[in-house]
Amino acid sequence: MPIIYDSKQKTFKLDTKTSSYIIHVYRENYIVNLYYGALIPDTFVSKRVERSTNASFSVANPAIGGYDFSPDTAPIEYGCNGAADFRISALSVRNSNGDSTTDLRYIGHSIYQGKPELEGQPTSYLNDKSEADTLEIYAEDKVTGVIVTLYYTVFADQGVITRRAKIHNSSENPVKLERALSLCIDLPDMDYDLITLYGRHNKERTVERRRLAHGIQGVESKRGASSHCQNPFAAIVKSGANEEYGWCYGFNLVYSGNFTAMAECDYNGTTRFIMGINPTDFAWNLGAGESFDTPEAVMVFTDKGIGEMSRIFHRFYNNNLVRGEWKSKKRPILINSWEAAYFDFDTKKLVDFAKAAKKLGVEMLVMDDGWFGKRNDDTSSLGDWYVNEKKLKGGLSKLVSQVHDEGLKFGIWYEPEMISPDSDLFRAHPDWHVHVKGREPMQGRQQYVLDVSRKDVRDGLWQMMYDVISKNDIDYVKWDFNRNITDAASAILPAEKQSEFFHRFVLGTYDIMNRLVTTFPNILLENCSGGGGRFDPAMLCFSPQIWCSDNTDAIERLTIQFGTSMCYPASTMGAHVSACSRTGIATRGNVALWGTFGYEMDPRKLTKEERDIVLTQVEEYHKYYNLIHYGDLYRLVSPFENPYYAVWQFVSPDKKEALVTKVTVKRDEIHRTFIVKLKGLDPEKLYKCDITDEVYSGAALMNAGIVLYNYARNDGESIKLYFSEV
Repeated sequence: MPIIYDSKQKTFKLDTKTSSYIIHVYRENYIVNLYYGALIPDTFVSKRVERSTNASFSVANPAIGGYDFSPDTAPIEYGCNGAADFRISALSVRNSNGDSTTDLRYIGHSIYQGKPELEGQPTSYLNDKSEADTLEIYAEDKVTGVIVTLYYTVFADQGVITRRAKIHNSSENPVKLERALSLCIDLPDMDYDLITLYGRHNKERTVERRRLAHGIQGVESKRGASSHCQNPFAAIVKSGANEEYGWCYGFNLVYSGNFTAMAECDYNGTTRFIMGINPTDFAWNLGAGESFDTPEAVMVFTDKGIGEMSRIFHRFYNNNLVRGEWKSKKRPILINSWEAAYFDFDTKKLVDFAKAAKKLGVEMLVMDDGWFGKRNDDTSSLGDWYVNEKKLKGGLSKLVSQVHDEGLKFGIWYEPEMISPDSDLFRAHPDWHVHVKGREPMQGRQQYVLDVSRKDVRDGLWQMMYDVISKNDIDYVKWDFNRNITDAASAILPAEKQSEFFHRFVLGTYDIMNRLVTTFPNILLENCSGGGGRFDPAMLCFSPQIWCSDNTDAIERLTIQFGTSMCYPASTMGAHVSACSRTGIATRGNVALWGTFGYEMDPRKLTKEERDIVLTQVEEYHKYYNLIHYGDLYRLVSPFENPYYAVWQFVSPDKKEALVTKVTVKRDEIHRTFIVKLKGLDPEKLYKCDITDEVYSGAALMNAGIVLYNYARNDGESIKLYFSEV
């Protein structure tokens, strides 16, 4: 059983194949964390609660007595505000009398097989009830009547624990949540580095690693989306940990809105880490009998390095987060019209694209922005989701039919959460956009944000989308979100609930996405937000793939894709070969193969040589599909650490095949011996290289390595080496 309750010691022990997590009910029913780390057989670890308490005249519970325990320094499992714990808190409740002191104590628990549902929010899921077990710990603040349920679901075979909380007001008086985070974990030292993923539009998810220091450090978003600028992922790794070894804790929030991920190191040299909804611009009113559910957070621990941490996330997301028909079904190679035509297209041009693409082995045509309203540039018509029949003569049905007749699937672009000031929808419903009464609203890309926190807005929007999709044989939808939220308020929320807007907006987005994927389960949904501005686990619950970045330059994609792979698998990373790059089409293809794969170009304009390369790329996509999408990734040479080369490797789960890709960023004349040691192979197996026909043992490839200097030596060149079991 992966969850054990030791009634004598009053401890809960949660075991996965890589970790143990121990919770203790201490004196006076304080809930504390004793241990999270490598797998151990013990159910109790002593001397973890009693710490030096003289932080700043630290106070203690007089019922316990002595000076060896204070909530200010103890490893409190779910830290609360105002009751002698002065560190960053996971929960703060404003009582009806105006104070915000919150003091949770254990009142009970439940252990069972399976995983409970979370209504209205995306979470990981079970393929079978036996995949996971759940612990619920119940804690109460006796003064406010707030009861908190802490959920821990243990995916033992996956090496994953998920966490979330439910806050319930059992009193007759209203309370207000001012902080309601998903997880809080206290580690007994601060000898760690913090790894996060920062960026901007066209440069998402850059790996940043910093040493933990005394005080508070971390990342957050208050943009209304998880954002280009910070990702809801963080890792706390032992100093010196690398891809191959070292203690690593990984955390990822299953949420698409404002988040926070913060670490605080105190004077004792201990670390508290919290993750959840950003408290800035957040408060939630709980009337008598009402409850609030936090989003789910995913926790991973391994003592085998950052690379293994990533692979645990990848396997878990492929198996227990991505869902639906396209979870395991091979996804079609698509060509998107955007970089080839932008807004300038008609039925004939798109059908011509389809004919040319079909000859190359492409399997789906996606019509991007510009098919609706009077949309000929980015200044109008968002919200007018009806077909522009002046552009598409004969309507959408005729175009879809002609593309299908050519043997291709058909996809369409939407930006559902946006509205243009110059649109029929805005003129009919000027109060439907997000705005503050009396203020001139900010614009981004000549557009406003549609207030999908409102059910009437969602219903109207969904009806327009349904009318188009249900009447046409649509195979794919690209869902975009091209600006952040400013002037955050809703025209229909009362003043005391305006602080709920951001979370209500995110729930509204989930509602519309859920309608789409449940009404049209065969449609392949791809998320996008100006590229990778909403690349988070929650989006993966609706769309099995997310457009990784609007930047399709193969060299710049290296850091973007290396960073994204910190916790997101290749199967989720939208990556295309485009006409916009400083490298040749071969390297563009080799980089795009590390992802969902497709094209962004005019297929009619390719040279004979380029067409031949594309035909080879299409063949390789099918050959390596399972290996890349569901194999184990090893980041062999990182572009964050080596200015000359990037090298990565995929290994099949049965270790019978491997694919190594090298890209030269810039020529290196100094280091003529460039040896790379492969990873993850079976040392007893023999492998044949497709480039040289040489046969190597797995042990030789991993210990002696291979010399890659003479392959792809010049700027922007690349090569793939495929190894198969002899």
